[in-house]
Amino acid sequence: MKFELLPVIDIMLDLYEKPATVERFHEYLQTLQGETKGDLSVPIGGFNPMAKEYAITKLRELKKTDVEKIIAETLQLINEDVSDLPSTVFKVAFNLADDLKGGWTNHFTTDYDSKFKMNALIKRSFCIPVFWTSEDFNQQMIIQRTKEYCYRTVYWLAHDKPKTLKDHIDQEIMVAKRTGYKIILDFDFNSLNDFYEKNKDCTEWITIFNFLYGDNAVESLGNIPLGIKEDYAGFKFARSLAIR
Repeated sequence: MKFELLPVIDIMLDLYEKPATVERFHEYLQTLQGETKGDLSVPIGGFNPMAKEYAITKLRELKKTDVEKIIAETLQLINEDVSDLPSTVFKVAFNLADDLKGGWTNHFTTDYDSKFKMNALIKRSFCIPVFWTSEDFNQQMIIQRTKEYCYRTVYWLAHDKPKTLKDHIDQEIMVAKRTGYKIILDFDFNSLNDFYEKNKDCTEWITIFNFLYGDNAVESLGNIPLGIKEDYAGFKFARSLAIR
């Protein structure tokens, strides 16, 4: 198995230099889909084609940080670790999702989809580490994010797509272990563990989503929360299990 960088930052910056008109949107779709409508030629679906200046500034920050160089160097290390796996080549293209003022994405649902609805990407041999306009970027964060998404891809090649809450947590435990996540987080592990044990076989999306992202995420969708006060609770829970 091998991961290779697919550069997209200059493609998107060239696109963003054009006026935010319907022509820009059509050019984005043409790049995304290629010659076949509804297909995926260049995986830039996480970018906002009508991005405003603050999002473009964030993309320029990533370029200044040498994001694609850092990703490429990280992929070399990952490739040493996965060289014994089946010889599929995955193209890795980072995406910058707009979760600030653009009105383009819901942070939590987009984050969930990028981590747990990867089938279309896997079939086309793409891997897409997602970054956010609300984030501050540095080398260590870029390395960690790249590793996480690559190892999710590795996990998907050996497992069925996650259905139960346990399936979701098992995936993130593996990701935390393979990326060397060592941070011990201060949160109420026992209450989360109680909820998990009662609901680990649950397949209801909103319950799984609530455990993973917390009550604030569920309320942002207009749903009734289940008492998970910690943001990103499920991910913290999985990381805690990974280092126990």
